[in-house]
Amino acid sequence: MSDEPLPGAPPFISAERVRELLDPETCTELMRHALRALADGSARQLLRPVLPLDGRNVLGMMPAFDATAGAAGVKVLTVFPDNYEQGVPSHQGVILVFETGTGSLRAIVDAEAVTGLRTAAASAAATDVLARPDASRLALLGAGLQAREHLHALARQRPLEHVSVWDLHPERARQFVGEMQEQYPFPIEAAAEAGGAARGAHIICTVTPAQTPILSAADVEPGTHINAVGACTADTRELSGDLMAAGRVFADWKPATLKEAGDYLLAVSEGAIPEDHLIGEVGSVIAGTLPGRTAPDEITIFEALGQAVQDLLTASHVTDAHLGASMKAAA
Repeated sequence: MSDEPLPGAPPFISAERVRELLDPETCTELMRHALRALADGSARQLLRPVLPLDGRNVLGMMPAFDATAGAAGVKVLTVFPDNYEQGVPSHQGVILVFETGTGSLRAIVDAEAVTGLRTAAASAAATDVLARPDASRLALLGAGLQAREHLHALARQRPLEHVSVWDLHPERARQFVGEMQEQYPFPIEAAAEAGGAARGAHIICTVTPAQTPILSAADVEPGTHINAVGACTADTRELSGDLMAAGRVFADWKPATLKEAGDYLLAVSEGAIPEDHLIGEVGSVIAGTLPGRTAPDEITIFEALGQAVQDLLTASHVTDAHLGASMKAAA
């Protein structure tokens, strides 16, 4: 689909154009704002309505409003978790960006690129305030798009010295190493097991379509920070109950965690953690109103579900940049 709009129609901003207009540092700053806005209530959004399709596939809608940005919008997307087997993105859709003066539609933005960039940027923002300052060893559990985006984002937050990667399909991990090693000076190695990749890591990102735990407390060293990203429904999980019990858990948005986070909800249901085990929202840590890491040997966990205001602020920024460049070119 072309970026060029039909006469009188808002522009469609493609995935390629999104990546041209948005760098990881800017996206991480946008996520700091989004997470703070969720924590202090200055942004508004709804728990996402999700329509089940066949099997594990769903159609979701994510509306949000941010007064500071003067933007409102909605992401409409499909999530097909098994698409990785066909080399197709698991998350596909669009974001509709509206201005809040007259309610006019400003742009339609590719959601796959935005989702990939903002998810990793949110993990980077959480890592910045929760990981140890000397964290230098990263483990990526999953070797798809999100693993690549997380490596790009986290390499800018900590001075990485080593990266280990594991995937449900070993050949994908080897392919990841081949692609990413050319871009970074530190060693990137494939691990045969998830626990093997995680042991010795200071930062762990779980970015898989797993439905049952791939990581337990025995795999995680004291002082580790975990970005739990892959499981986004109440009946799927990547982290075991004993690992959740061992960690200080922070949400991107508490209402969503208490409804959608299988890592958390299944640990509660099996009695591994109490219902009030959630410390709070990472946006409050970013704002300085809630303590994050309180000791070097603590395990911290960012339960990242992905929130509508994150998509909105990212898409609004891209829209501003795209329209601004178009006006400049036309002048």
